[in-house]
Amino acid sequence: MQMAQAAGLRGRILVTVGLLILVRLGVHLPVPGIDRVAFAQNVQNSPLIGFLDLFSGGGLSALGIFALGILPYINASIIVQLLTAALPSLEDLQKNEGEAGRRKISQITRYVSLGWAILQSIGIAIWVSPFAQSPAPLFIAETALALTAGSMFVMWISEVVTERGIGNGASLLIFINIVSVLPRSLGQTFELAQSGDTQVVGRVVVLLLVFLVTIVGIVFVQEGTRRIPIISARRQVGRKVYRESRSYLPLRLNQGGVMPIIFASSVLIVPSFLAQSLNNPFLVQVANVLSPNGPAPWAYALFYLTLILFFSYFYASLIVNPVDMSQNLKKMGASIPGIRPGQKTSDYVEKVLNRLTFLGAIFLGLVAIVPTAVESAIGVQTFRGFGATSLLILVGVAIETAKQIQTYVISQRYEGMVK
Repeated sequence: MQMAQAAGLRGRILVTVGLLILVRLGVHLPVPGIDRVAFAQNVQNSPLIGFLDLFSGGGLSALGIFALGILPYINASIIVQLLTAALPSLEDLQKNEGEAGRRKISQITRYVSLGWAILQSIGIAIWVSPFAQSPAPLFIAETALALTAGSMFVMWISEVVTERGIGNGASLLIFINIVSVLPRSLGQTFELAQSGDTQVVGRVVVLLLVFLVTIVGIVFVQEGTRRIPIISARRQVGRKVYRESRSYLPLRLNQGGVMPIIFASSVLIVPSFLAQSLNNPFLVQVANVLSPNGPAPWAYALFYLTLILFFSYFYASLIVNPVDMSQNLKKMGASIPGIRPGQKTSDYVEKVLNRLTFLGAIFLGLVAIVPTAVESAIGVQTFRGFGATSLLILVGVAIETAKQIQTYVISQRYEGMVK
């Protein structure tokens, strides 16, 4: 009831749900001019297509106009944010130009998304050209144009959801795509359990228990915080003296939320996508090595863990600036007990933040890798090795969206108190 009555919340939820349904409809609008039967037989048992379908919601195997989905925008965001950390001009736009600077960076990200979408669209068009029913050059041009336009439309929808809906648009689009694919994997798992073989049933039960523990671990990581105590000095305003007050500075165990997992998974897709599109022997070998079901699962696990660690630190550096935090505390007349204001405070916050980020990233990596290793060990491959990644994104996005909804509900309560 409170959620329905919150100011503007009902409208935001309706906008979000409507746009997500529109994206799901677009996924199943097929690109014309393809022999569907031959194409479906070719990709039926491809582990790469199964992985890419996880993020496109089945759009790639169906080859719909939204087959690329939000992936070009995610990859472009990675590129722009890395450049922001490396180029002083972009860093100045982000930190010192305020809202105008952020709008410029968003515009740059859109242009990079367009270029990335064109490259990926051409790669997919060349890959499926053997199944074309029209001349290859014309088919490649038409298919690349349709896929690029679809990707740009999905990017626009994600921005509308972020501005006028609930939650982060890009995260919600990946969330809904995963939700649309997971029931099929769950159905295959339950069919396997109903085979009557006691050993198979036991393996399925073990896998489901591992996933349950994984969900608990994800919630623990997403909600874990370190509270640094803060003391505000006694001050006098006119004749009134304000006593010394105590509060705390909350630092999250995982500052980046679900984005390090999404970015790491997106980077993992790139070698496989290029190998499938270009059919280059070297890229095919690299993609096989970086596959969870490949000849070297440890290489996949190490690379995935490294990516999660990197993006966790990267996002933590973007979200929390110890120097700015130290200056703000000094301006407010607050300090950390036993730590001198200024440089000492910023060094202390940075040290605590680095430790928290490391612990959070390692825990996230283990949560992402262990279920995949269990799947390989017990021989139940109905989730195709990506169930843990799905759960990480699903639970993380659900927690962040629920918090935003709770914020709207609380704001409605305060508005009622003021009135």
